[in-house]
Amino acid sequence: MSFKKSEIFTVPNLLTIVRMALIPVFWVLMMVYNLNEWALAVFVIASATDVVDGFIARRFNQITDFGKLFDPLADKLMVLSVLLTLWLRGIISGLAVSLMTFKELFMIFSSAYLYKRNVVVHSLFVGKFAQCAVCAALFLSFFSGSFEGMTFQPHTVLLWIGIGAAYTAMFSYTHTMIRQLKGVETTYSNRTDKADK
Repeated sequence: MSFKKSEIFTVPNLLTIVRMALIPVFWVLMMVYNLNEWALAVFVIASATDVVDGFIARRFNQITDFGKLFDPLADKLMVLSVLLTLWLRGIISGLAVSLMTFKELFMIFSSAYLYKRNVVVHSLFVGKFAQCAVCAALFLSFFSGSFEGMTFQPHTVLLWIGIGAAYTAMFSYTHTMIRQLKGVETTYSNRTDKADK
């Protein structure tokens, strides 16, 4: 898998690279130095770059194969990093982390597979909603101490809403992926049959 330098060095892709570079920074601040506020700031900055790079890519027609592959990868790795650190702190449940980890890993590997097959499955609104809900839940999790004693804690409710939406998006994505892969195989088979004749 290779990309042209001119394709990599665009503003949206550089923001994606910055977002990936912020992941170890977040870990060090959160787990080594216990600087929760600074770690939260890094998470917010990373989330902001996701919004900005998407806007720039669409507005200035800078959508590239590199961005299609690594932009969602950076998002998923950042979310998983925050989930894991909050779980290690005992703020969110291991079940929620396990479900999100499985979903994100499935999406990472399936996206890479589809990229090799030149198959594109466009994102759905429910997937974007899930991303927003999970990110909002993670943000609120840094203030979990303020919700102690509440029957339904906002960050927990939002997280489970996000997980439900994420799995809805995943099932829809999988269904579309299977249909498109069958279409690609059928097209290839038809072309082969015609060539043989």
